[in-house]
Amino acid sequence: MQIVLGRADWGLVTSSCSSRTRDVKYKYTFEPRAALTGLVSAHVKMTSDKLRRRVAFEAARLMYEREESEYFRAKMKAARRITRDDLKPSDLPSNREIRDQVQALARMHEGDRRSENLRQMRIEALRVMRILRRFRPRLIGSTMTGHVRRGSDIDLHLFSDSVEAISAALEAEGIIHEVEHKKVRKQGAEQIFTHIHATDRFPFELTIYPANKAHYVFKSSITGKAIERASITELEQLLTREYPDMAIEQAVEEAENVVDRFQIYEMLLLPLENVKESRKHHPEGDILYHSLQVFDLARDELPYDEEFLLAALLHDVGKGIDPGEHTAAALEALDGFITSRTTWLIEHHMEGHALVDGTLGARARRHLQASDDFEELRLLAQCDAQGRARGVEAPELEEALDYLRELAAMCGG
Repeated sequence: MQIVLGRADWGLVTSSCSSRTRDVKYKYTFEPRAALTGLVSAHVKMTSDKLRRRVAFEAARLMYEREESEYFRAKMKAARRITRDDLKPSDLPSNREIRDQVQALARMHEGDRRSENLRQMRIEALRVMRILRRFRPRLIGSTMTGHVRRGSDIDLHLFSDSVEAISAALEAEGIIHEVEHKKVRKQGAEQIFTHIHATDRFPFELTIYPANKAHYVFKSSITGKAIERASITELEQLLTREYPDMAIEQAVEEAENVVDRFQIYEMLLLPLENVKESRKHHPEGDILYHSLQVFDLARDELPYDEEFLLAALLHDVGKGIDPGEHTAAALEALDGFITSRTTWLIEHHMEGHALVDGTLGARARRHLQASDDFEELRLLAQCDAQGRARGVEAPELEEALDYLRELAAMCGG
């Protein structure tokens, strides 16, 4: 799943990182896509080097914004946008050139947060590798090399003839995951690769190889050389070198105690599937279906406002705890896992109904109007009222949480 930050024009988008949502100039603005296609006229050709650089930059942008995840597809799409001419392979940038451009974008837009994120990802990698020690884990990819960017996952190679054993080890630690079998055609032969996508503090991609491949030398698609990888011991040595002032064991222990707020949200939302209310007020059926409808409507209105979207998704979680006092129950359960702004929106969402239908008293209205989030409360109430339709399409809970995870990752949340 990916979040497309722009529409047809990359000019104005909604701020995703501020406490409130408003139209602002995004911190990097690109030309409209239609203009990108016409950068080179039929009568004027760029020099080979200039063309190569432009393709590399556009391919890097596509990968940084996660429109594309593979180098080949990114560079081909970029080339089509830059010029209509057929390009020779020598005119296309290498994977390394694109990776360097991706890193330049990461440094430009993420600053010091990127370095701290890398440190935390390496600590988390060590923690999970220790959990999976018997499968001889090897850290690879951007967390190993340091080339992380916003939204990067942690890549591990594991060696076992039993995917089920790995899955059981993850389940024992409460790590949510799913198994994927992917067909890949290489050198004329079809191969099936097994991946486990795990969700914890950071996303993990675990690639499973047969046990007898533990000492096999894998080649990098970027450099063509032996892939950089680290065992548990080698990662511990790397951490000691890179972060000499950090107490590794203390850092790992602290990481173990960090609660993934999205797992808390899921735990509170899942029981709502069994919570039914009167057909008069909720003809759509269960409260989880209602909550997902409200989230979807809210996403259409303010797609980059994480705090508002969380209020839309979580406003009724208290009905699975104490239906009589569902707002108070929700706020108690969510205490410490949502911001003060999301708290305020949930706290007053029932008053928002009275505001929209015109039954709210003048004094209560003035009290709400004193908040900067008054208009967002009104919008939340409108989405809440509309999210009660029978048979309409709504996202799955996993999709909604994945969207919010990626939105949070965009801002280092």
